[in-house]
Amino acid sequence: MKLRYNVRVYPSASQRGSLARAFGCARVVWNDALRLRRDAYEQGVSRPTAAELSKRVITEAKKTPERVWLGEVSAVVLQQSLRDLEIAYSNFFASKNGTRKGPRMGPPKTKKKTARQAIRFTTNAHSITKSGKLRLSKIGDLEVRWSRKLPSQPSSVTVIQDPSGRYFASFVVEVDDKPLLELDVEETDTGIDLGLSSYAVLRGRKILSPKFFRRQERKLKRAQRAVSRKRKGSNNRRKAKQTVAKIHARIADRRHDFIEQETTRIVRESQAVYVEDLNVKGMAARGGRLGKSVHDQSLGRFVRTLEAKCTRYGRTFVRIDRWFPSTQLCSRTGCGRLTGPKGREQLNVRVWTCTECGTRHDRDENAEANLRAAGRKRVAEMRLEAERQNACGEHVRPRKPGQRSMKQEPTRSPAAARGGAGGNRPRSRG
Repeated sequence: MKLRYNVRVYPSASQRGSLARAFGCARVVWNDALRLRRDAYEQGVSRPTAAELSKRVITEAKKTPERVWLGEVSAVVLQQSLRDLEIAYSNFFASKNGTRKGPRMGPPKTKKKTARQAIRFTTNAHSITKSGKLRLSKIGDLEVRWSRKLPSQPSSVTVIQDPSGRYFASFVVEVDDKPLLELDVEETDTGIDLGLSSYAVLRGRKILSPKFFRRQERKLKRAQRAVSRKRKGSNNRRKAKQTVAKIHARIADRRHDFIEQETTRIVRESQAVYVEDLNVKGMAARGGRLGKSVHDQSLGRFVRTLEAKCTRYGRTFVRIDRWFPSTQLCSRTGCGRLTGPKGREQLNVRVWTCTECGTRHDRDENAEANLRAAGRKRVAEMRLEAERQNACGEHVRPRKPGQRSMKQEPTRSPAAARGGAGGNRPRSRG
């Protein structure tokens, strides 16, 4: 599988200028190629191919006085910008035809100069020196703060400048799966109930909500008010905006580190993980005043990271249907009645008593137990389905309820089949 390794880089003043030119040239090539494709669509002619776009917006454009500065940056960066445009159009057409999963995508848009910039270098345009520096074509050797060694030779590297002014190098490397020692499923499998009051409830422990954004909210408000008081276009306003960006970057870094540590611990301790498939966007839209807290939790990223690590380290990962009433079912063995609190107005009810069996439940712990039972059932169904697909023969083919096997079907004579003598057809009285 392919993974990304992000490291911090520290370009010099001249290298920051070269990177700024590369960011701008890649953006101009994208916009020129997008304009040509839009013009071809409006005129009703066939769209230009990738080779034609490369020739017109890069090769021929370098010879003109208006675009002669395109030759100051690496041609690989410009070619990758065109490649990104082709991928964007492919995703748009696939989404329009219904062959792409996920939300509907619109056509590519014109790029503007924003606080976040990125360019990509392929294998032939970057290398790592013996001293550990990152050598980029027409940029030079960048100082890198390595946190760990790369497991393999990177296929590409993306240089990113974030809104706070930091620079990062994102390497794409091919890694092998590393299955961990197999644990006892009955003892270590766990359901995960995600929420706001508690970030996640697992089997035997709870993960408290870190609330990274809420803790920095007052500081962020003061920094944003400082931006609004500065004159537009001034250096003081630019510095104030960078202060706001640094606060956001600190929040995002802490949240990312928290998710990585917690998901790693879950994968090491659990052989199987069962997570409810939440509609995070819907929760944030319908949450009202709680929408900010939903985004602060970043539950979608937590689930995606956990799924990727389970796949790499040989753990079982199952998504439970979002309509499964995990908080409303009584988890006591032999009961399973739907007697729990229902509706958004009862979200503050954290402890409830089953009216059928009288068992007192903690809302989150009861949901985790129900998710664990549903996950075990789903795993058993998946294994049975896999056995049916791998096996062959009449005895493993699923039959409809009440349908008898062909080997057990009683033989009937032709006369009985016609309803004649010897059959079971009742005789008429008359």
